[in-house]
Amino acid sequence: MRNLPATDRPPIVVAKYGGSSLATPEHIRTVADTLAAERVDGAQRVVVVSAMGDTTDELLALAGRVSDGPDARELDLLLSTGEQISAALLVMALHGLGVEAVSLTGPQAGIRTDGLHGRARITGVEPERIQLELDAGRIAVVAGFQGSTGAEIATLGRGGSDTSAVALAIAMGAVRCEIFTDVDGVYSADPRLVPQARQLPEIGFEEMLELAHQGANVLQARSVELAWVHGLELAVRQTGGDGPGTTIREIDMMENRQKVRGIATDDGLAKVTLLDLGDRPGMAASVFAPLAEAGIPVDGIVQNVGREGTADLSFIVLDTDLARTESLLRRLLPELGARDLAVAGGLAKVSIVGAGIHSAPGYPARMFAALGEAGVNIEMIMTSDIRITCVIDEKHLQAAAQALHLAFQLEQA
Repeated sequence: MRNLPATDRPPIVVAKYGGSSLATPEHIRTVADTLAAERVDGAQRVVVVSAMGDTTDELLALAGRVSDGPDARELDLLLSTGEQISAALLVMALHGLGVEAVSLTGPQAGIRTDGLHGRARITGVEPERIQLELDAGRIAVVAGFQGSTGAEIATLGRGGSDTSAVALAIAMGAVRCEIFTDVDGVYSADPRLVPQARQLPEIGFEEMLELAHQGANVLQARSVELAWVHGLELAVRQTGGDGPGTTIREIDMMENRQKVRGIATDDGLAKVTLLDLGDRPGMAASVFAPLAEAGIPVDGIVQNVGREGTADLSFIVLDTDLARTESLLRRLLPELGARDLAVAGGLAKVSIVGAGIHSAPGYPARMFAALGEAGVNIEMIMTSDIRITCVIDEKHLQAAAQALHLAFQLEQA
């Protein structure tokens, strides 16, 4: 990314407002009031916005009504309009308050991406246009979730506005990057599932990245990864709230290496198992290469110990991808030499996350005991250095989250 040279310009603050913060015209006016009041600190402001409320889902549904398989390029062009609407409306509200502001699409803001429509990655930021607007005394309101590859618009995937904000903050040398949402920070668990969940004043990049990967929807995982690489502190705060929120930064974990920091949950999953798959070199590639080509993400790959030249291979996909996955693999069964394919939908993941828990031998037993006492059966188990994940029946997700939150005493500071 091209960082602008240091000058005697005022400090730059980047703020991102999510869809829930912009869901209605009234919400947009509230954000405009906040931005107008903040002008007294003298900082230059870049505001990144998501689409209003459920606009993205509504646009996806609209596309589905006219086409069973919308072209990826055309879908990106359609979906990018949601954020552009938010940006234009917020600027109109600011103008109504006498505040100079300008709306910019992702491409106009200099966000460059690769050509993977629907899941593009940012390849660079050219922020000169934004800086010109800031130097002219305007707030730059940027449509998140999008950039350009050549002359084409490409979107960054769900939660991509978070990554837009982080990338702009890094490129412009911002003094801080704030993510505003409908909750007042990162919690020890999803408060909708665990009412006793506690707001965390701070959390390390590593733990936040794992929470995001395992289903915590506060931040897109890629945005956390990007901020971590560049050492950019993030603040997650509630729109309109006056609390400090949660700071995400590099933390010396020497005293907390064996402490569970949070419970992550994710639902809408399915398990796929290839039975008696040939146990020979290259077979796993023969399974996952076609899935990758079809754009089907997989998680939690588990292969049992081979027996008599065969092994069972299981993995997790989204429920929404299950039909495509099953259809694709059943066509490949003769080529793969597998005896059969077993699928099961309606699953979820529940994870304990904390730096260093892998080196604490009592934590797995404690987790499994808590789930057992809650009557929750475990379908699969996956681990990393800082998390233990169990795949369970979706209907037991709330009971599992509450049991683990209690077992690891996360309601305590």
